[in-house]
Amino acid sequence: MLEQRASIFSPVLIAGCIILMLGFAIRASFGVFQIPIAEEFGWLRSEFSLAIAIQNLAWGIGQPLFGAMAEKIGDRKAIVLGVIFYATGLILSSFAITPGGHQFLEILVGFGIAGTGFGVILAIVGRASSVENRSMSLGIATAAGSAGQIFGPPTAELLLGVFPWQTVFIIFAGIMLCSLFALPMIRAPKTASKQALEERMGAVLKRAFADPSYMMIFLGFFSCGYQLGFITAHFPAFITEVCGPIAAGSMLAGMGVTTTSALGALAIALIGVANIAGTLLAGYLGKRFTKKYLLAGIYTGRTIIAAWFILTPMTPTTVVIFSLAMGALWLATVPLTSGLVAHIYGLRYMGTLYGIVFFSHQMGSFLGVWLGGELYDATGSYTFVWWIGVAIGAFSAIVHLPIREKREELATA
Repeated sequence: MLEQRASIFSPVLIAGCIILMLGFAIRASFGVFQIPIAEEFGWLRSEFSLAIAIQNLAWGIGQPLFGAMAEKIGDRKAIVLGVIFYATGLILSSFAITPGGHQFLEILVGFGIAGTGFGVILAIVGRASSVENRSMSLGIATAAGSAGQIFGPPTAELLLGVFPWQTVFIIFAGIMLCSLFALPMIRAPKTASKQALEERMGAVLKRAFADPSYMMIFLGFFSCGYQLGFITAHFPAFITEVCGPIAAGSMLAGMGVTTTSALGALAIALIGVANIAGTLLAGYLGKRFTKKYLLAGIYTGRTIIAAWFILTPMTPTTVVIFSLAMGALWLATVPLTSGLVAHIYGLRYMGTLYGIVFFSHQMGSFLGVWLGGELYDATGSYTFVWWIGVAIGAFSAIVHLPIREKREELATA
């Protein structure tokens, strides 16, 4: 047992967890800045929402690029570049005073998340793990991102009570730079020659794009991004404006949660808490059961939970129940989806192939964040955006069922 644990918790996995934890702590906190920034400048909700949406889209575009970069020039160099993009984007954003400025600079932040996020880190962890431990290792790394989500939004809320949002952005940039101290634990594999790399990548991509299963994985990941993007960006504001008062003497009040603003930050943190357990369980089940059926079950669960929440009068209690239930399924799709890509197409170009699939996820995130702001400004409500999420969640549950979950023998060029 001790040998098995040692093989799972390798230095590569630990370093990957640190980088993901810090990066996702910052990323998950952007919804907390929604109201303070909009109120300071008198912006429409859609204007800051578009900035976060562009961040998500840039993350999606950058993910396969950073995945290919890591496979070509080395993992460490790709991560360093990602951290530089991330910190620079945050620092420059702290000086932006127009919606267009924020929207443009979120491109840098999005590329920074791509260079320090799942596409690069999970590929490194996957290559460093044995076959029997790979699913669990991917689950642990994904859960580390959720651990960052636990303390990211409450930390942002706490700092905003002391500093202006501009200073908080700069503090977050410094935290991201500190993640570079984990790099010595990542040993980048030797890269192939340029000619061999280009030939093999072309052959792998050609085979994957011709495979209907790969296209179904691509389409199915869209709803995950839509739901996560919308909730991360808009849920704190949604709760602040819709949720009823928090009763004095209640359990939440006893925890220091006395305002709906604090409840919004707590809700995102609770999603992160529940997701640690859910993601680890998904990683554990992923090596014992068929991944496509597990994914279909997760999307079905999300659909039911979201429909219940929007049909039920919102109270602090329903917010907590929803946060815990949705959190258990939040990133549980990631180790299963990345593991499915690795299982079918191999590890050599997992970063690129998963990065392309993740682009679908981020197109969904862009739509969820942007549409949330647009429809809120147009209707004064988030209700229709929720029902779109319910519908595409059901679609994802169905589209995973025909996937052929077997290893493809990809010939090299």
